[in-house]
Amino acid sequence: MAEQSAAPASLRDLVLYFLKLGAVGFGGPIALVGYMQRDLVDDRKWVSPEDYKEGLALAQLAPGPLAAQLAIYLGWARGGVAGATLVGLAFVLPSFLMVMALSAAYLRFGEMGWMQGAFYGIGAAVIGIIVRSAWKLARATVGKAKLLWFLFAVSALTTAVTEREMLWLFLICGAVGAMAARPVPKVAAMLFPWPFLLTGINGPADGSVLWTIAWYFTEAGAFVFGSGLAIVPFLHGGVVTDFGWLTEQQFLDAVAVAMITPGPVVITVAFIGYLAAGPLGACVAALATFLPCYLIVVGAAPSFRKYPKNPRIKGFVDGVTAAASGAIAGAAFVLGHRAIFDVPTILIALGALAAMSFLKKAPEPIIIVAAGVLGFLLAPG
Repeated sequence: MAEQSAAPASLRDLVLYFLKLGAVGFGGPIALVGYMQRDLVDDRKWVSPEDYKEGLALAQLAPGPLAAQLAIYLGWARGGVAGATLVGLAFVLPSFLMVMALSAAYLRFGEMGWMQGAFYGIGAAVIGIIVRSAWKLARATVGKAKLLWFLFAVSALTTAVTEREMLWLFLICGAVGAMAARPVPKVAAMLFPWPFLLTGINGPADGSVLWTIAWYFTEAGAFVFGSGLAIVPFLHGGVVTDFGWLTEQQFLDAVAVAMITPGPVVITVAFIGYLAAGPLGACVAALATFLPCYLIVVGAAPSFRKYPKNPRIKGFVDGVTAAASGAIAGAAFVLGHRAIFDVPTILIALGALAAMSFLKKAPEPIIIVAAGVLGFLLAPG
């Protein structure tokens, strides 16, 4: 079958698309990469299937947030470093601004109990969206290759059982794909005069807290592998247990804020930074988390695409992509058994899945808002 070529699209078009996706793209990393595949590869044909597969493979192999890395790679593929920078900013900025506003409201009005009720419905609807996205992504990236479906199944089962995504498994699947393509591979803290900028939920923070935030969230962005959801347990250990910046309930509220706002789930770091050290803490936390993944993608992308026709490289990418698709399906199971646990959540999830499958023009934000309202009304207690 002839390779599909990307249709002409300006960098401006791509930036505007990611600005919109960052503003209305609900569902977390798994759903977001599905939207990119549906919109940019299937519908608009702005991105070739090969570029998408390479970007997804690189995003899975590199540490940091999955959806943001894929967006940055696609921006790089279209417009080099400038494209990667503009697309990355467009994708992250809308949700960052929303989280900043929610953080300010949280400090002013206290803990948001309504959020837990809304998330009761939103979490179930998101699973329905994720299931459909995972299935479409698997069909598009794995195709009819039996070996790739086997790698997909192994990755999905491993992720579902262990509840984590494993870099070594992606590398093994990539190596298997490379060997199948060619049997004999080669081995190859500053002080500021405006106290409100450093005022969090526990009052004004001193300048040293900013350095701690910068270092800690840089570590999170540079060394935590998997989707944006993989960063949550890492953050819990530091934010609640080690540093005591947030209580358990405040941390749960931070995760809920990330899920009810569009864009990358990792934007929860801005909420945490805001509560720990005010608006400046939010900015430092977000910059420290996203900068490493930007530098990794921009730095690795030229080498990653240097030999796109090499059978071993192509086989490796196919293997990693199959593993990534399987991990996404496994993650949908992990998230599902936590978000869907009674009759109302089952009905909400099935309703969202049906709406996405049979109402082709149904916008995700409307589905999410409707699920949030139903969750608020039906949540127990």
